[in-house]
Amino acid sequence: MSHHLDTPLAAQNGQLYIDDLYVFRGDDSTVFIMDVNSDITGAHADPGFHPEARYEFKVHADGSDFEHLTYRVTFGEADSSGRQDLRLHAVTGTDARDDTATGELVLTGRTGEPASAAGTTIWAGRIADSFYIDLSLLAIVNGAIAKGTAADLSRWRPDSAQNSFAGTAVESIVLEVSHQHPLLRPGSRIGVWCATKLATDAGGWRQINRAGHPMMWPVFWPGDTDFSNPANARHPSEDLDAAGAYIGGQVGSVVAATGTSDDPDGYGQAVVPRRAAVCRGHAGKLGFAIRNGRTLADNAPEAMLSQVTNTAVPSGLTPSVEGTPGPAASRTWCPSDLLTGTPSGPRFGWSEAGPRRRARLAERAALKSVWCNYGCRVMTRADRG
Repeated sequence: MSHHLDTPLAAQNGQLYIDDLYVFRGDDSTVFIMDVNSDITGAHADPGFHPEARYEFKVHADGSDFEHLTYRVTFGEADSSGRQDLRLHAVTGTDARDDTATGELVLTGRTGEPASAAGTTIWAGRIADSFYIDLSLLAIVNGAIAKGTAADLSRWRPDSAQNSFAGTAVESIVLEVSHQHPLLRPGSRIGVWCATKLATDAGGWRQINRAGHPMMWPVFWPGDTDFSNPANARHPSEDLDAAGAYIGGQVGSVVAATGTSDDPDGYGQAVVPRRAAVCRGHAGKLGFAIRNGRTLADNAPEAMLSQVTNTAVPSGLTPSVEGTPGPAASRTWCPSDLLTGTPSGPRFGWSEAGPRRRARLAERAALKSVWCNYGCRVMTRADRG
């Protein structure tokens, strides 16, 4: 997650903070999900999506430094019922990275209801947040990273962990694109990240926040509550040169203090996200050899906290694929809920599909869904074939 955290500015600007990015295989399709505007910050003043912002999914092909496809979603002002008009544009080729390019209008719709056209379906609205972590554990690792010391887990009790995000909700954009799209056909090798952009007074666009690799902002830039970190506005192709030494150095210092590697500096550089895409033939995995997001059976925060400290960091929490309480009685929902409409009722139009289709979608989502965040162009296809 990018800026799920409890800060006054997050509460004021939640519509522009990216909370989650999901990419997974649907029914002969690829599903992209971007979550923003978490209410972890408490009662938020501005529900819905920002009417002057762009919400973009960026797709890179075959390990390219730059995107070949941008799906751009924009919203109108909310009406008296809180509903907003939405528009989806597809921008392709070299125009995909050009803010001045208009692209092709794919469809229009309204929040709270599905809209479909030409092999593409979109739904946007408020849903339960499936993210889970005990923020007190994150604070321990934050302290170690900031000071270059070993993470002191002596007082951490995983069996007493509580999900700080239990009962929270986000604004979600769910986009399903048919595999007939030339960049998304079975066997394609893609990378995906997402971004929010805001119109400027000069008539241009400014990138506000972006997401791709998990847990980058909370671990390495926890104090970036005002979008001041240049990584927010940077393109992923610039990340390794701009932040590689910084991230690697921080991790290396923690690992040296922990004493878990004969080459802590080399380990730190190995942790730095590389700009590489992974073929959808790989299963979801968050490791060194392959960074292909995660499956729903994985614990992304636990994996990332363990990676950056080079020691086991048990979170005490597990995902709840079926919507049942986890070990710490934390109830979490998964992207499969979006497709099946369970366990709390239909979420959007796909839930009206027949029971065999629902079961097939739920199985695919549960087995093959991945989740990534940050923006170093990441690696999202957890399909097994």
